[in-house]
Amino acid sequence: MGLTDQEKNRYSRHILLSEIGYIGQEKLQKAKVLIIGAGGLGCPVLQYLAAAGVGKIGVVDFDVVEENNLQRQILFTHISLGRNKAIVAKEKATELNPHICIEAYPEGLNQHNAITLFKDYDIIVDATDNYESRYLINDISILTKKPVVFASIYKYEGQISVFNYKDGPSYRCLFPDSPGENNNCSQVGVLGVLAGIIGSLQANEVIKLILHIGQPLSGKIMLINTLTNQTRLIDLKKKEHTLFPIKEFNKHDFSTPCNLIKEIKPKELLERLKNGQKIQFVDVRSKNEQPKIKILEQLKIPLSDIQKDTFTVVYCQSGTRSRQALLSLQKTAHYSNAYNLKGGIFAWVSELPNTKTEKLC
Repeated sequence: MGLTDQEKNRYSRHILLSEIGYIGQEKLQKAKVLIIGAGGLGCPVLQYLAAAGVGKIGVVDFDVVEENNLQRQILFTHISLGRNKAIVAKEKATELNPHICIEAYPEGLNQHNAITLFKDYDIIVDATDNYESRYLINDISILTKKPVVFASIYKYEGQISVFNYKDGPSYRCLFPDSPGENNNCSQVGVLGVLAGIIGSLQANEVIKLILHIGQPLSGKIMLINTLTNQTRLIDLKKKEHTLFPIKEFNKHDFSTPCNLIKEIKPKELLERLKNGQKIQFVDVRSKNEQPKIKILEQLKIPLSDIQKDTFTVVYCQSGTRSRQALLSLQKTAHYSNAYNLKGGIFAWVSELPNTKTEKLC
């Protein structure tokens, strides 16, 4: 296809580099990269890959932009609130570079669409924040023989690696099985700039893989602590591990919560309360989390004591953990009357400013 004169000018600083040059920039133009997750990590990955001239970029995300995302997901603005992240990300990245193709997939990655999506791309970027998605990405990447550029962030620390590159170690070599409860930024918090730092390093690894330059982080985990400025490289050896074969996927539910559960908006919930409907509430937050909402305290019960015939609303701070909790519940038994409070307490307070809150110190 070749570069136009305008593109040659746009990428001139790349072309000046001896490791890239005109041929390398053409490799970037022909490359196809799929980004799973358009959150704190996915935003900087998309921005830098789009700016670098990667010819085709796919963005997968079922979620919508919320107020608390703006602290670290700098691709979005307050105008983006309530809109699907993948669609907004496509619009923003297209504004940044109209010379490339960007595909938005406003859906959750699951066992039904993963293989089809992966086959259309050369490199997969894991910018997710939960173990279920990471294992699914890992296993499908091995089955489709695609390298994965992985990263995760936690409070002030981040880690980056390249999995399944030239038959190298995979995510299951690091964690053969799920380490347990997933802690994402909605539960423990995260330094905003950390997402930009780690996401930029992910983009750097993608570019290295496309151009076959430098030393990719295959077989190594890079750990970064932004408080102490310490960086460590840990070797990762390939190990034998078990995947979930395609024929077994129906026995293991990897679908995103959004695909399997119902959600209710704060205003609709308020209408039901005004109409006197009996509702049981399940707060999956820890005891010390604020604010406490008096109106949501009625008939509050533990997750294990849900009455299946009663209309149930599960909630947390932002709606993420409650989705995960409800998903786990749906795996063991189907609750047709169970709903996730969309946007969580943040949405309830912001949309209903007159709601009374009680802080417990």
